[in-house]
Amino acid sequence: MKFGPVALKDALGAMAVHTIRAPGIVLKKGTIIGPDEIAALGIAGIGEVVVARMEDTDIGEDVAAAEVASAVAGDHVRVERAFTGRSNLYAEAPGVLVVDEAAITALNRIDESITLATLQANKPVVPGEMIATVKIIPFAVPAASRDAAIAAAQTAAPLLRVAPYRVRKVGVISTLLPGLAPKVIEKTLHVTAERLAPADAHIVAEKRVPHEERALRTAIDEVIAKGAELVLIFGASAIADRRDVIPSAIEAAGGEIEYFGMPVDPGNLLLIGSHGDLPILGAPGCARSPKENGFDWVLSRLLAKLPVSRRDISGMGVGGLLMEIVTRPQPRADDTVATGKKAAIVLAAGRSSRMLGPNKLLAEINGVPLVRRTVEAALQSEVSDVVVVTGHMQKEVKAALKGLKVTFAHNPDFADGLSTSLRTGIAALPADADATVICLADMPQIDGALIDKLFDAFNPAVGALIVVPTVDGRRGNPVVWARRFFGELGALQGDVGARHLIGTYADVVAEVPMDGDAVFEDVDTPDAFNIAKARLERA
Repeated sequence: MKFGPVALKDALGAMAVHTIRAPGIVLKKGTIIGPDEIAALGIAGIGEVVVARMEDTDIGEDVAAAEVASAVAGDHVRVERAFTGRSNLYAEAPGVLVVDEAAITALNRIDESITLATLQANKPVVPGEMIATVKIIPFAVPAASRDAAIAAAQTAAPLLRVAPYRVRKVGVISTLLPGLAPKVIEKTLHVTAERLAPADAHIVAEKRVPHEERALRTAIDEVIAKGAELVLIFGASAIADRRDVIPSAIEAAGGEIEYFGMPVDPGNLLLIGSHGDLPILGAPGCARSPKENGFDWVLSRLLAKLPVSRRDISGMGVGGLLMEIVTRPQPRADDTVATGKKAAIVLAAGRSSRMLGPNKLLAEINGVPLVRRTVEAALQSEVSDVVVVTGHMQKEVKAALKGLKVTFAHNPDFADGLSTSLRTGIAALPADADATVICLADMPQIDGALIDKLFDAFNPAVGALIVVPTVDGRRGNPVVWARRFFGELGALQGDVGARHLIGTYADVVAEVPMDGDAVFEDVDTPDAFNIAKARLERA
């Protein structure tokens, strides 16, 4: 291809390399320059243009792109008409994208003018999803380069294809140990069903058995007998070794263990087994979560009946660090070991605008200001430090707490919303605090025993990093937070609390059932306060 500036009179039949805007003409890049264009450019005073002109041995960009795209496309792949040197390829069926990485790399090394880019290998795709694109960089390429690219594609054909999902019937077995709540099993089944839905696969057999070899072996036989083409086992306890309960049960049922462990995090403790041609997965704990993890990488392939070899698993390490694991110990700012120290934050900065005048935190129940009642409850619990965040009527609130051993943290921006008080409280916590309970100062029924009950459920060792009180499944306040979340609590913005973080980190939330309505009652209006006052003073 010839390329470069030429006199206007010599540009006839050539292609404009750049868009030219001048009075009376807009000549777009890629336009073939004809007599009318030359005349208009001349009138505009333009005497030279940069052009490209194909030689006899060249192939135009659109033709080359279309031909290379057609050569690399395999089953269930649609090739779009080429335009501006680009031809996109789309999935025609739900399934897994299979690519020949080595062959694609070899094709891309033939000529810098010919490029092929794809989605990540083994990515689940849906119909209509763009999976690859062929782009010819210049306006034309030598026919020899085009031919070499097509030959490379045909030698390794196909370079990319979609393997459609073929497994439709899945058996799920959950093992049980004391303390494993039924709702955990229900949530796991719901999440699993959602994972299977894109493949049009369904749970056809579901068993719940004790976490011991004999019961699990029987369950494996039973779900296979019910037609399961794939078996998923969710253990009440993580698999620790090839000789543990789940792998032992698979072997006792006549199966084999093919691989244990994978270099993907989360997902390390995945076990791959089989029973004849039927795959069996021992799911890692993270598979109970809808968030992407190593389990997804293997499950999608098995649903498409693609083999997952030891080589495949060991090759997943690069790119296998998917996310930070919130249950993992975090570095401490002071580089010390965990102390077990617990603190409380009492949010007492609000303006009480719905009280239509008085500050509700200073209103008394049994002669005790509401704010003092809440702070005393925190002090009666096992916490070692109490931080009180002040704002509106700071002096009066501090006076109401006279004599109490607390740390005051003033929030000058209290009018900007709840998040400002959360940030202030978090910043004032002791550097060695491992957890804090965040209390609203207008909840008159909260007492030290309730706070202690929440802390009793706080256990980072088993992933209980956020503790929430509930009544009949409904969540209330106060909430205990592990140090792991102090940074995010301290970064909140606007008039919002931390409820969305509870949803984001649902996997590490522990719910503590409570009686009564103490965890819901906050007094925002005069009527609500009067009702609470009358009830509590009668008690």
